[in-house]
Amino acid sequence: MGDKKLRSRVFQVGIFLAVMLLTFYAVLHGQDPGLVWKALRQMSPLYLFYSVLIAIFFVSAEGCMIWYLLRSIGGKGSILRCISYSFIGFFYSGITPSATGGQPMQLYYMNKDGNSLSGSSVVLMTVAAIYKFVLVLIGLGILFFWNAPLKSYLKAYYGLYLLGLALNTLLVIVLLCIMAAPVGMKKLICVLEGFLVRVKILKPSAERLEKIDHFIGGYHDAVSFLLHHPGKVAVVIAFTFLQRCSVFFLAFLVYRGFSLQGAGPWTLMSLQASVYIAVDMLPVPGSQGITELMYANIFTRIFTDGLLMPSLYVNRGISFYFLILVSLAVVVVRWVLDKRKKPGGREASA
Repeated sequence: MGDKKLRSRVFQVGIFLAVMLLTFYAVLHGQDPGLVWKALRQMSPLYLFYSVLIAIFFVSAEGCMIWYLLRSIGGKGSILRCISYSFIGFFYSGITPSATGGQPMQLYYMNKDGNSLSGSSVVLMTVAAIYKFVLVLIGLGILFFWNAPLKSYLKAYYGLYLLGLALNTLLVIVLLCIMAAPVGMKKLICVLEGFLVRVKILKPSAERLEKIDHFIGGYHDAVSFLLHHPGKVAVVIAFTFLQRCSVFFLAFLVYRGFSLQGAGPWTLMSLQASVYIAVDMLPVPGSQGITELMYANIFTRIFTDGLLMPSLYVNRGISFYFLILVSLAVVVVRWVLDKRKKPGGREASA
């Protein structure tokens, strides 16, 4: 079983690295490295520092919400330990398609630290549901109140934005239905799963049915938590909104870091949000490739004077690749600490 998990992890990392290399090739192809480096040196070190802090805050904020909710149900874990869950989730979400690997790994480590599977599931599913809910609210706000400029900037990618927003909205609706009527939704999903098996799109799988049951059961528990803790849920919604806006604000920090003026923070944040919403549900590890391509096309009128690609390297480098490296370091440190706690480890033998 351990070998199977190891092979799965190696395969996931291999796919991630392959996509990353293809992305770098596509983005760097045709660029003059000398001019790019010269432009990168124009970035203000102070704004670069602010950008790094914002990126760290973005991931750490989820850990703070996990800690806040975990405490409310009597769970275990310091705030630093909960922030480590967030970085672990970020790493595994980044290397797996559609970010499917993050939450299971967070659940694994939370359970390993003495938290119940049911309690940890409620916390993580509440955080995930609120995250999607806030993202949809932001997307709808941009669509209704900034539609004309959005079309002007996105052009051919406007349809991808609508698709991303529609998929996220559909997911939120499904989650709400599961919360409101778990038994009915379970029957509906099982009927759909049975149909896909009959038409041979899916293979019969008892494990898949067990996962469906666990998924719906977890969200049913989450709705009970939401109903009994409206004040805490309001705090998490407000903090999630701040968290989401922080990573969107990164685009404005990079813009000012290159001493550019003319575009306001609302424009920069809305465009950055549109990229996130458009690619959020795509089955690509870390949404690599499409994120860079979309950014390079819609920010071309914002970052002028040859600063488009340098801004992309700084923005995407900090908001994703830098955070992946930090998250990998957290995963490695956690692995080392866990090894020391095992019988025969250095702490055990001391």
